[in-house]
Amino acid sequence: MRICVFCGSSPGRRPAYREAAVAFGELLADEGIGLVYGGASVGLMGAVADAALGRGGEVIGVIPRALADRELSHPSLSALHVVESMHARKAMMAELSDAFVALPGGIGTLEELFEVWTWAQLGHHRKACGLLDTAGYYRGLSGFIDHLVAEEFMKPVYREMLRIASTPEAMLAAVRGYAPPDAPKWIGPRDT
Repeated sequence: MRICVFCGSSPGRRPAYREAAVAFGELLADEGIGLVYGGASVGLMGAVADAALGRGGEVIGVIPRALADRELSHPSLSALHVVESMHARKAMMAELSDAFVALPGGIGTLEELFEVWTWAQLGHHRKACGLLDTAGYYRGLSGFIDHLVAEEFMKPVYREMLRIASTPEAMLAAVRGYAPPDAPKWIGPRDT
């Protein structure tokens, strides 16, 4: 099994973000689960990769050439794929992975997670998608997603596809326990 981790190229403001990234990387390696990520050596990306590598884990990076050329790529990965675009990066990361987890990060992290979650909703894959809500980082986003459901822009079944946990151990358990719902892939006319 391999889990794709989306996270910041910055360490963020709170030490808890880096600590959780390290703990998640170590947990994946200890459980024999490969890590697929964006290939950088900086921020939370570097922390999760270094932690997994430090425990002897498989770590596969996928990085666009423009970022690799700026010497951001990690020098010690199990494998590093240099691709031509961000689109190619996301496609390869998805292909190599059996599940997706977002640690704290910025809009790139959110965009990556929302894309694979949308793919799950549309039936393009049946892989788990999760948010590691370290120190309440994703609390506001989780509330907004619940608002989408309340306002009927998202069906509850699609909301349930996104697993949210506050510790690396709980996140891994949620990913392992994920069973994709049997839900229609397209939203039809309103039942009244």
